Amino acid sequence: MSLIKKINLDLKKAILSKNKLKLESLRAIKASLIVHQTSVQSQNLLSDEDEIKILQKLIKQRRESSKIYNKQNRFDLAKQEEEQADIISIYLPKQLTNEEIEAIVKRVIIESNSSGLKDMGKVIRIVVNEIKGRADGKKVSDIVKQKLSG
Repeated sequence: MSLIKKINLDLKKAILSKNKLKLESLRAIKASLIVHQTSVQSQNLLSDEDEIKILQKLIKQRRESSKIYNKQNRFDLAKQEEEQADIISIYLPKQLTNEEIEAIVKRVIIESNSSGLKDMGKVIRIVVNEIKGRADGKKVSDIVKQKLSG
């Protein structure tokens, strides 16, 4: 089942259960997917990679908003943003653990004969292509930097 169909089904369930938070989150996902799908570049096609990128972007936006709200002592709004990010993350593929990411990074470093921070971009590019949305880019970047500088 495509993501948009799954979102539509879950939207109906959220409406019936009157779950306002889930409803807002699902509407945001659906709106972003539709905007991307109808854009000129996509030619009405939505690949799995596009879906993952859109979901990751929505999650990142909410986490950043949450940090801002926390700095402004608006903990109620920060909590709401975090909860929405958690709901959106349900639709992402199963996320890798730090240990799994480290294992992939170590293997890529060895296979690509990389050493030092000068090869960081090359290693990150290979790792990101391999994990395809199953880990946060910032987390991957931090692990690669740690492994190459250590």
